[in-house]
Amino acid sequence: MASSSESTYLGLDLSTQQLKAAVLDDKFQILHETAVHFDNDLPEFRTHGGIIQDKEYPGLVTAPTLMWVKAVDMLMDRLTVCGVDYSKIVAISGAAQQHGSVYWNNGAEKILRNLNSSQFLHQQLATSFSVSQSPTWMDSSTTAECKALEDAVGGPLKLAEITGSRGYERFTGPQIAKIVKTKPDAYKATERISLISSFLCSLFLGKIAPIDIMEASGTNLMDIKSKTWNETLLDRCGPNLKSKLGDTVPSNTKLGKIAPYFVDRWDFNPECEIIAFTGDNASSLIGLRLNPGWLAVSLGTSDTVFLWLQEPHVVIDGHIFCNPIDKDAYLGLLCFKNGSLSRERIRNNCTEGSWEIFNMLLDSTPRGNFGNIGLYYDTQEIIPFLSGDYRFNKAGDRIVKFTSLEVEVRALIEGQFMAKRMYAEDFGFKFGEDTKLLATGGASCNKSILQVMADVFNAPVYTLNVSNSATIGSAYHAKIGLLGNEKTYQEITACLPEPELVCTPYSDAADIYEPMLKRYRNIIQMLVKTS
Repeated sequence: MASSSESTYLGLDLSTQQLKAAVLDDKFQILHETAVHFDNDLPEFRTHGGIIQDKEYPGLVTAPTLMWVKAVDMLMDRLTVCGVDYSKIVAISGAAQQHGSVYWNNGAEKILRNLNSSQFLHQQLATSFSVSQSPTWMDSSTTAECKALEDAVGGPLKLAEITGSRGYERFTGPQIAKIVKTKPDAYKATERISLISSFLCSLFLGKIAPIDIMEASGTNLMDIKSKTWNETLLDRCGPNLKSKLGDTVPSNTKLGKIAPYFVDRWDFNPECEIIAFTGDNASSLIGLRLNPGWLAVSLGTSDTVFLWLQEPHVVIDGHIFCNPIDKDAYLGLLCFKNGSLSRERIRNNCTEGSWEIFNMLLDSTPRGNFGNIGLYYDTQEIIPFLSGDYRFNKAGDRIVKFTSLEVEVRALIEGQFMAKRMYAEDFGFKFGEDTKLLATGGASCNKSILQVMADVFNAPVYTLNVSNSATIGSAYHAKIGLLGNEKTYQEITACLPEPELVCTPYSDAADIYEPMLKRYRNIIQMLVKTS
């Protein structure tokens, strides 16, 4: 179906707590948005925060697969109420919470191909899942399975070299291995296994959709260089797993036309293209329009760093995924648990809860903080694997407290950004004159904090006003997939406003922070070694 000025694009995002949708016009202006909140709108499934925590098996976190199907039924009704003209939608793509898995029963694809447009999806697919509760990214019950995958290839470093990550409990490979062990009959009855993104895509495609390479790189099962499943890891998880997973495809692949069910029930144009669905992190990257040389820092409850990488280094901590925009590039992902909550704790301790005073203290202290360095971990951090507060003076001695509140405030913010830069360098990100930072999340409106980011990274900081970046990114992805053979990613997104420059580093930033980064790295190594 050709694109025109009348064309619109549908983007979807099946997150942990809700299913969201946005319809954008040809210039990427939002026409309609709506959502289905699982706890509130689907109370019969008895989820809390969109998930169910198993009381008998600690760490096992699932979600009812049929709840997601019913959410699609409700979402379509709400889009209709919004006044969406389905006949103008020329392409659809979507995103979903990464790492979760869906288990299709034998015969499920036949049902998908022959859906009756007079009935709801959830009525017709009620018996289509061999495992009724899908493991989600919050699952942490697969420690033994992670160890087994690492051992199968020679250890965690080797697994990271092959798949981009060491064994992680929330990843799909260990989840599947756990299903094979605990529900052997259900696994035997499984026709195909989808990730949550490709499951959602399957509903609109009318057949079981392939898994895109970005999502596949979050399974601990795919070789991120060859973009194919690793036979050794597949065999370690379960029998006939390759046939159950199917082949992988590039993230912007046209998978086919929309299912007749949606044409007959909702008056979609039968030529509407379905573009491969991907993970929410990848879709957010597309929504933020991250390009080579850019590094995105999301400052929220957890701080997350996205890096566009050409040749990533092998790392034990952090993740390397296939890039959804450029199949020859990679996406590095670093997650730091102690983000805004640590900032708020120090703010409360030092300023009685005032961000205005916090910023005054931060701005009044010289860059480099007189040589003082602080590390603050309210909860067990992922990288480095530490908890508690650590304060060091200029001489490198660990001390109990700093001499003033302003030193404490600056030590917190400088320490958080030095960690992000250090681990970004370890991932293989090359900092230089063309490096640019894109700040998102709650703290991205705080210019004092962003100035420290600019100085520590020695790069300008930009912001971009994008809400629901995964949903919006899915709509962008729909057009990119539709026109990818005709135009470049940059040409397709050229109509969007450029990121706004917020602050630039001071001229002496490198002289101040390069030595501090070396000291910080030595401190981390010492603390990890002795912890």
